Amino acid sequence: MFEVLSNVSLTPLLHRMVIRAPRVAAARKPGQFVIVRAAEGEERIPLTIADADAGEGTITLFIQAAGASTRFIVAVPVGGFFRDVSGPLGLPTHIEKWGRVACVGGGVGTAVLFPLAKALADAGNEVTTIIGGRNASVIILKDELSAFSKRVAITTEDGSMGRKGFVTMELSDMMADPATCPQAVFAIGPVPMMKAVAELTRPQAIPTIVSLNPIMIDGTGMCGGCRVLVDGETRFACVNGPEFDAHKVDFDNLFDRLGTYRNHEAADCRLHQQVKP
Repeated sequence: MFEVLSNVSLTPLLHRMVIRAPRVAAARKPGQFVIVRAAEGEERIPLTIADADAGEGTITLFIQAAGASTRFIVAVPVGGFFRDVSGPLGLPTHIEKWGRVACVGGGVGTAVLFPLAKALADAGNEVTTIIGGRNASVIILKDELSAFSKRVAITTEDGSMGRKGFVTMELSDMMADPATCPQAVFAIGPVPMMKAVAELTRPQAIPTIVSLNPIMIDGTGMCGGCRVLVDGETRFACVNGPEFDAHKVDFDNLFDRLGTYRNHEAADCRLHQQVKP
């Protein structure tokens, strides 16, 4: 059992939870994730480890309450317990000193971006962070990211915070100036956003890494649920990723697979509403 030490609502749908998981905290590296099961019989949910404190034996998770299972997870109160926290899983982020790096986060993807951006800054990179969302209510971690970013640029589709528009507009401006053009780009967020970033950086051959979020079940590569097409070959996000070269990812295939169980999820939500308060 894994105790919930903190559960803070950052937005109406996004929670930051601190969990006691000493072995995971001691072994975790940036880019890795855990699979959480809140209770016996519940769905297993993959979640990126946003931060870890090996001394305290804790990990920090950001959870978006997007469906029935994630709503059940964020409802676990302080002092409550998760049934399972399995990990760390996945390959760690390849960290090196690129020079100028752009870290691009969309919506809840900003939470996944946080440990990666911090690790890049710690490695001596000059990090510019670009975060975006539909409106100001989904912009998160701007102050935390400012602590180690040279600049944090914010975009919102409705103009309620920062620049009106998309993260690609800020990235395009960076790329247009030789003094700010990044030597590497890391992007995490909705599939259309990651695809747009990949297409923007492709003509200049700027190394671009994305963290993918396909359907995942066991986290060991056995079920095949998280398969993605990378450079025309099948890869498994849980063991070969979750990070891949954005210029080789088949984003259209990924988008189609993410919608496979949309109708099942809607039915599951209705079932949880009937049997849970």
